[in-house]
Amino acid sequence: MYSSAAEHLHTVRDVFRFLISRFNAADLFYGHGNDNAFDEAAYLVLHSLNLPMDTLDTFYDAKLLPEEKQAILDLAQERIDTRKPLAYLTNEAFQGEFDFYVDERVLIPRSFIYELLGEPLAHWIEFPELVHNALDLCTGSGCLAIQMAHHYPAAQVDAVDLSLDALEVAAINIERYGLEDRVQLIHTDLFEGIDKTYDLIISNPPYVDAESVEALPEEYLHEPEMALGSGEDGLDATRQILLQAAKYLNPHGVLLVEMGHNREVLEAAYPELPFMWMETSGGDGFVFLLTREQLLGQE
Repeated sequence: MYSSAAEHLHTVRDVFRFLISRFNAADLFYGHGNDNAFDEAAYLVLHSLNLPMDTLDTFYDAKLLPEEKQAILDLAQERIDTRKPLAYLTNEAFQGEFDFYVDERVLIPRSFIYELLGEPLAHWIEFPELVHNALDLCTGSGCLAIQMAHHYPAAQVDAVDLSLDALEVAAINIERYGLEDRVQLIHTDLFEGIDKTYDLIISNPPYVDAESVEALPEEYLHEPEMALGSGEDGLDATRQILLQAAKYLNPHGVLLVEMGHNREVLEAAYPELPFMWMETSGGDGFVFLLTREQLLGQE
């Protein structure tokens, strides 16, 4: 089928249409940077042709060389055959204005926390320069730690993960952005062995409950299992963070944690905590904020 396609498809428009049809027929699952076949095909084509993102319209009627068509079709076939997220096949993931190296040692960046860094936290952190020490728990690819360093130029950032494999990927990204002097990688389990306090702690911990882990689409099964599931109700890691975070926050320090779809479960488990649910592009039920004083029951 793909050999026939290579013979009959001539332009970017032809190939783009073909990919959308094939992706829809294959019933692929999206959610790792794109959420539909159109955007998935657009990224695959532009990446394969080494063209800037969001320039597809400019090149719709450009004719393709045989080797260009073959590169696109081979990558599309691999996406369908393996069910791997496209980011793992291209080793590239985007978040806001940043791009990161990724492979199967880390989750593909998709946390809403990056949307909240900087100005959205101004009510709690009046000036970015007030953040001198920041912590990213469960850093994975290092994407959020790098963006914290960007938004808080006076901050030293500690990036923690239990996975040595993940930290190897984070090191690649930290070097890419020239942040070796400002972002320190720490191999430990959450707060274990940490001996300093912070003005801002963020975390996108494992939070998928056991039932949902069992039902994950095949694309998600290529991601590290330890970065997804967190006990029967998905709260195991979050419980530890809530139990210990106040000890590691400076006065008026801020904790920001992503929770997936577990808002109701979390609120039922901690009725005494005044969770502030932050508005994100996904809604207001995914990321909560607590101050040190709220964690200690002082306000």
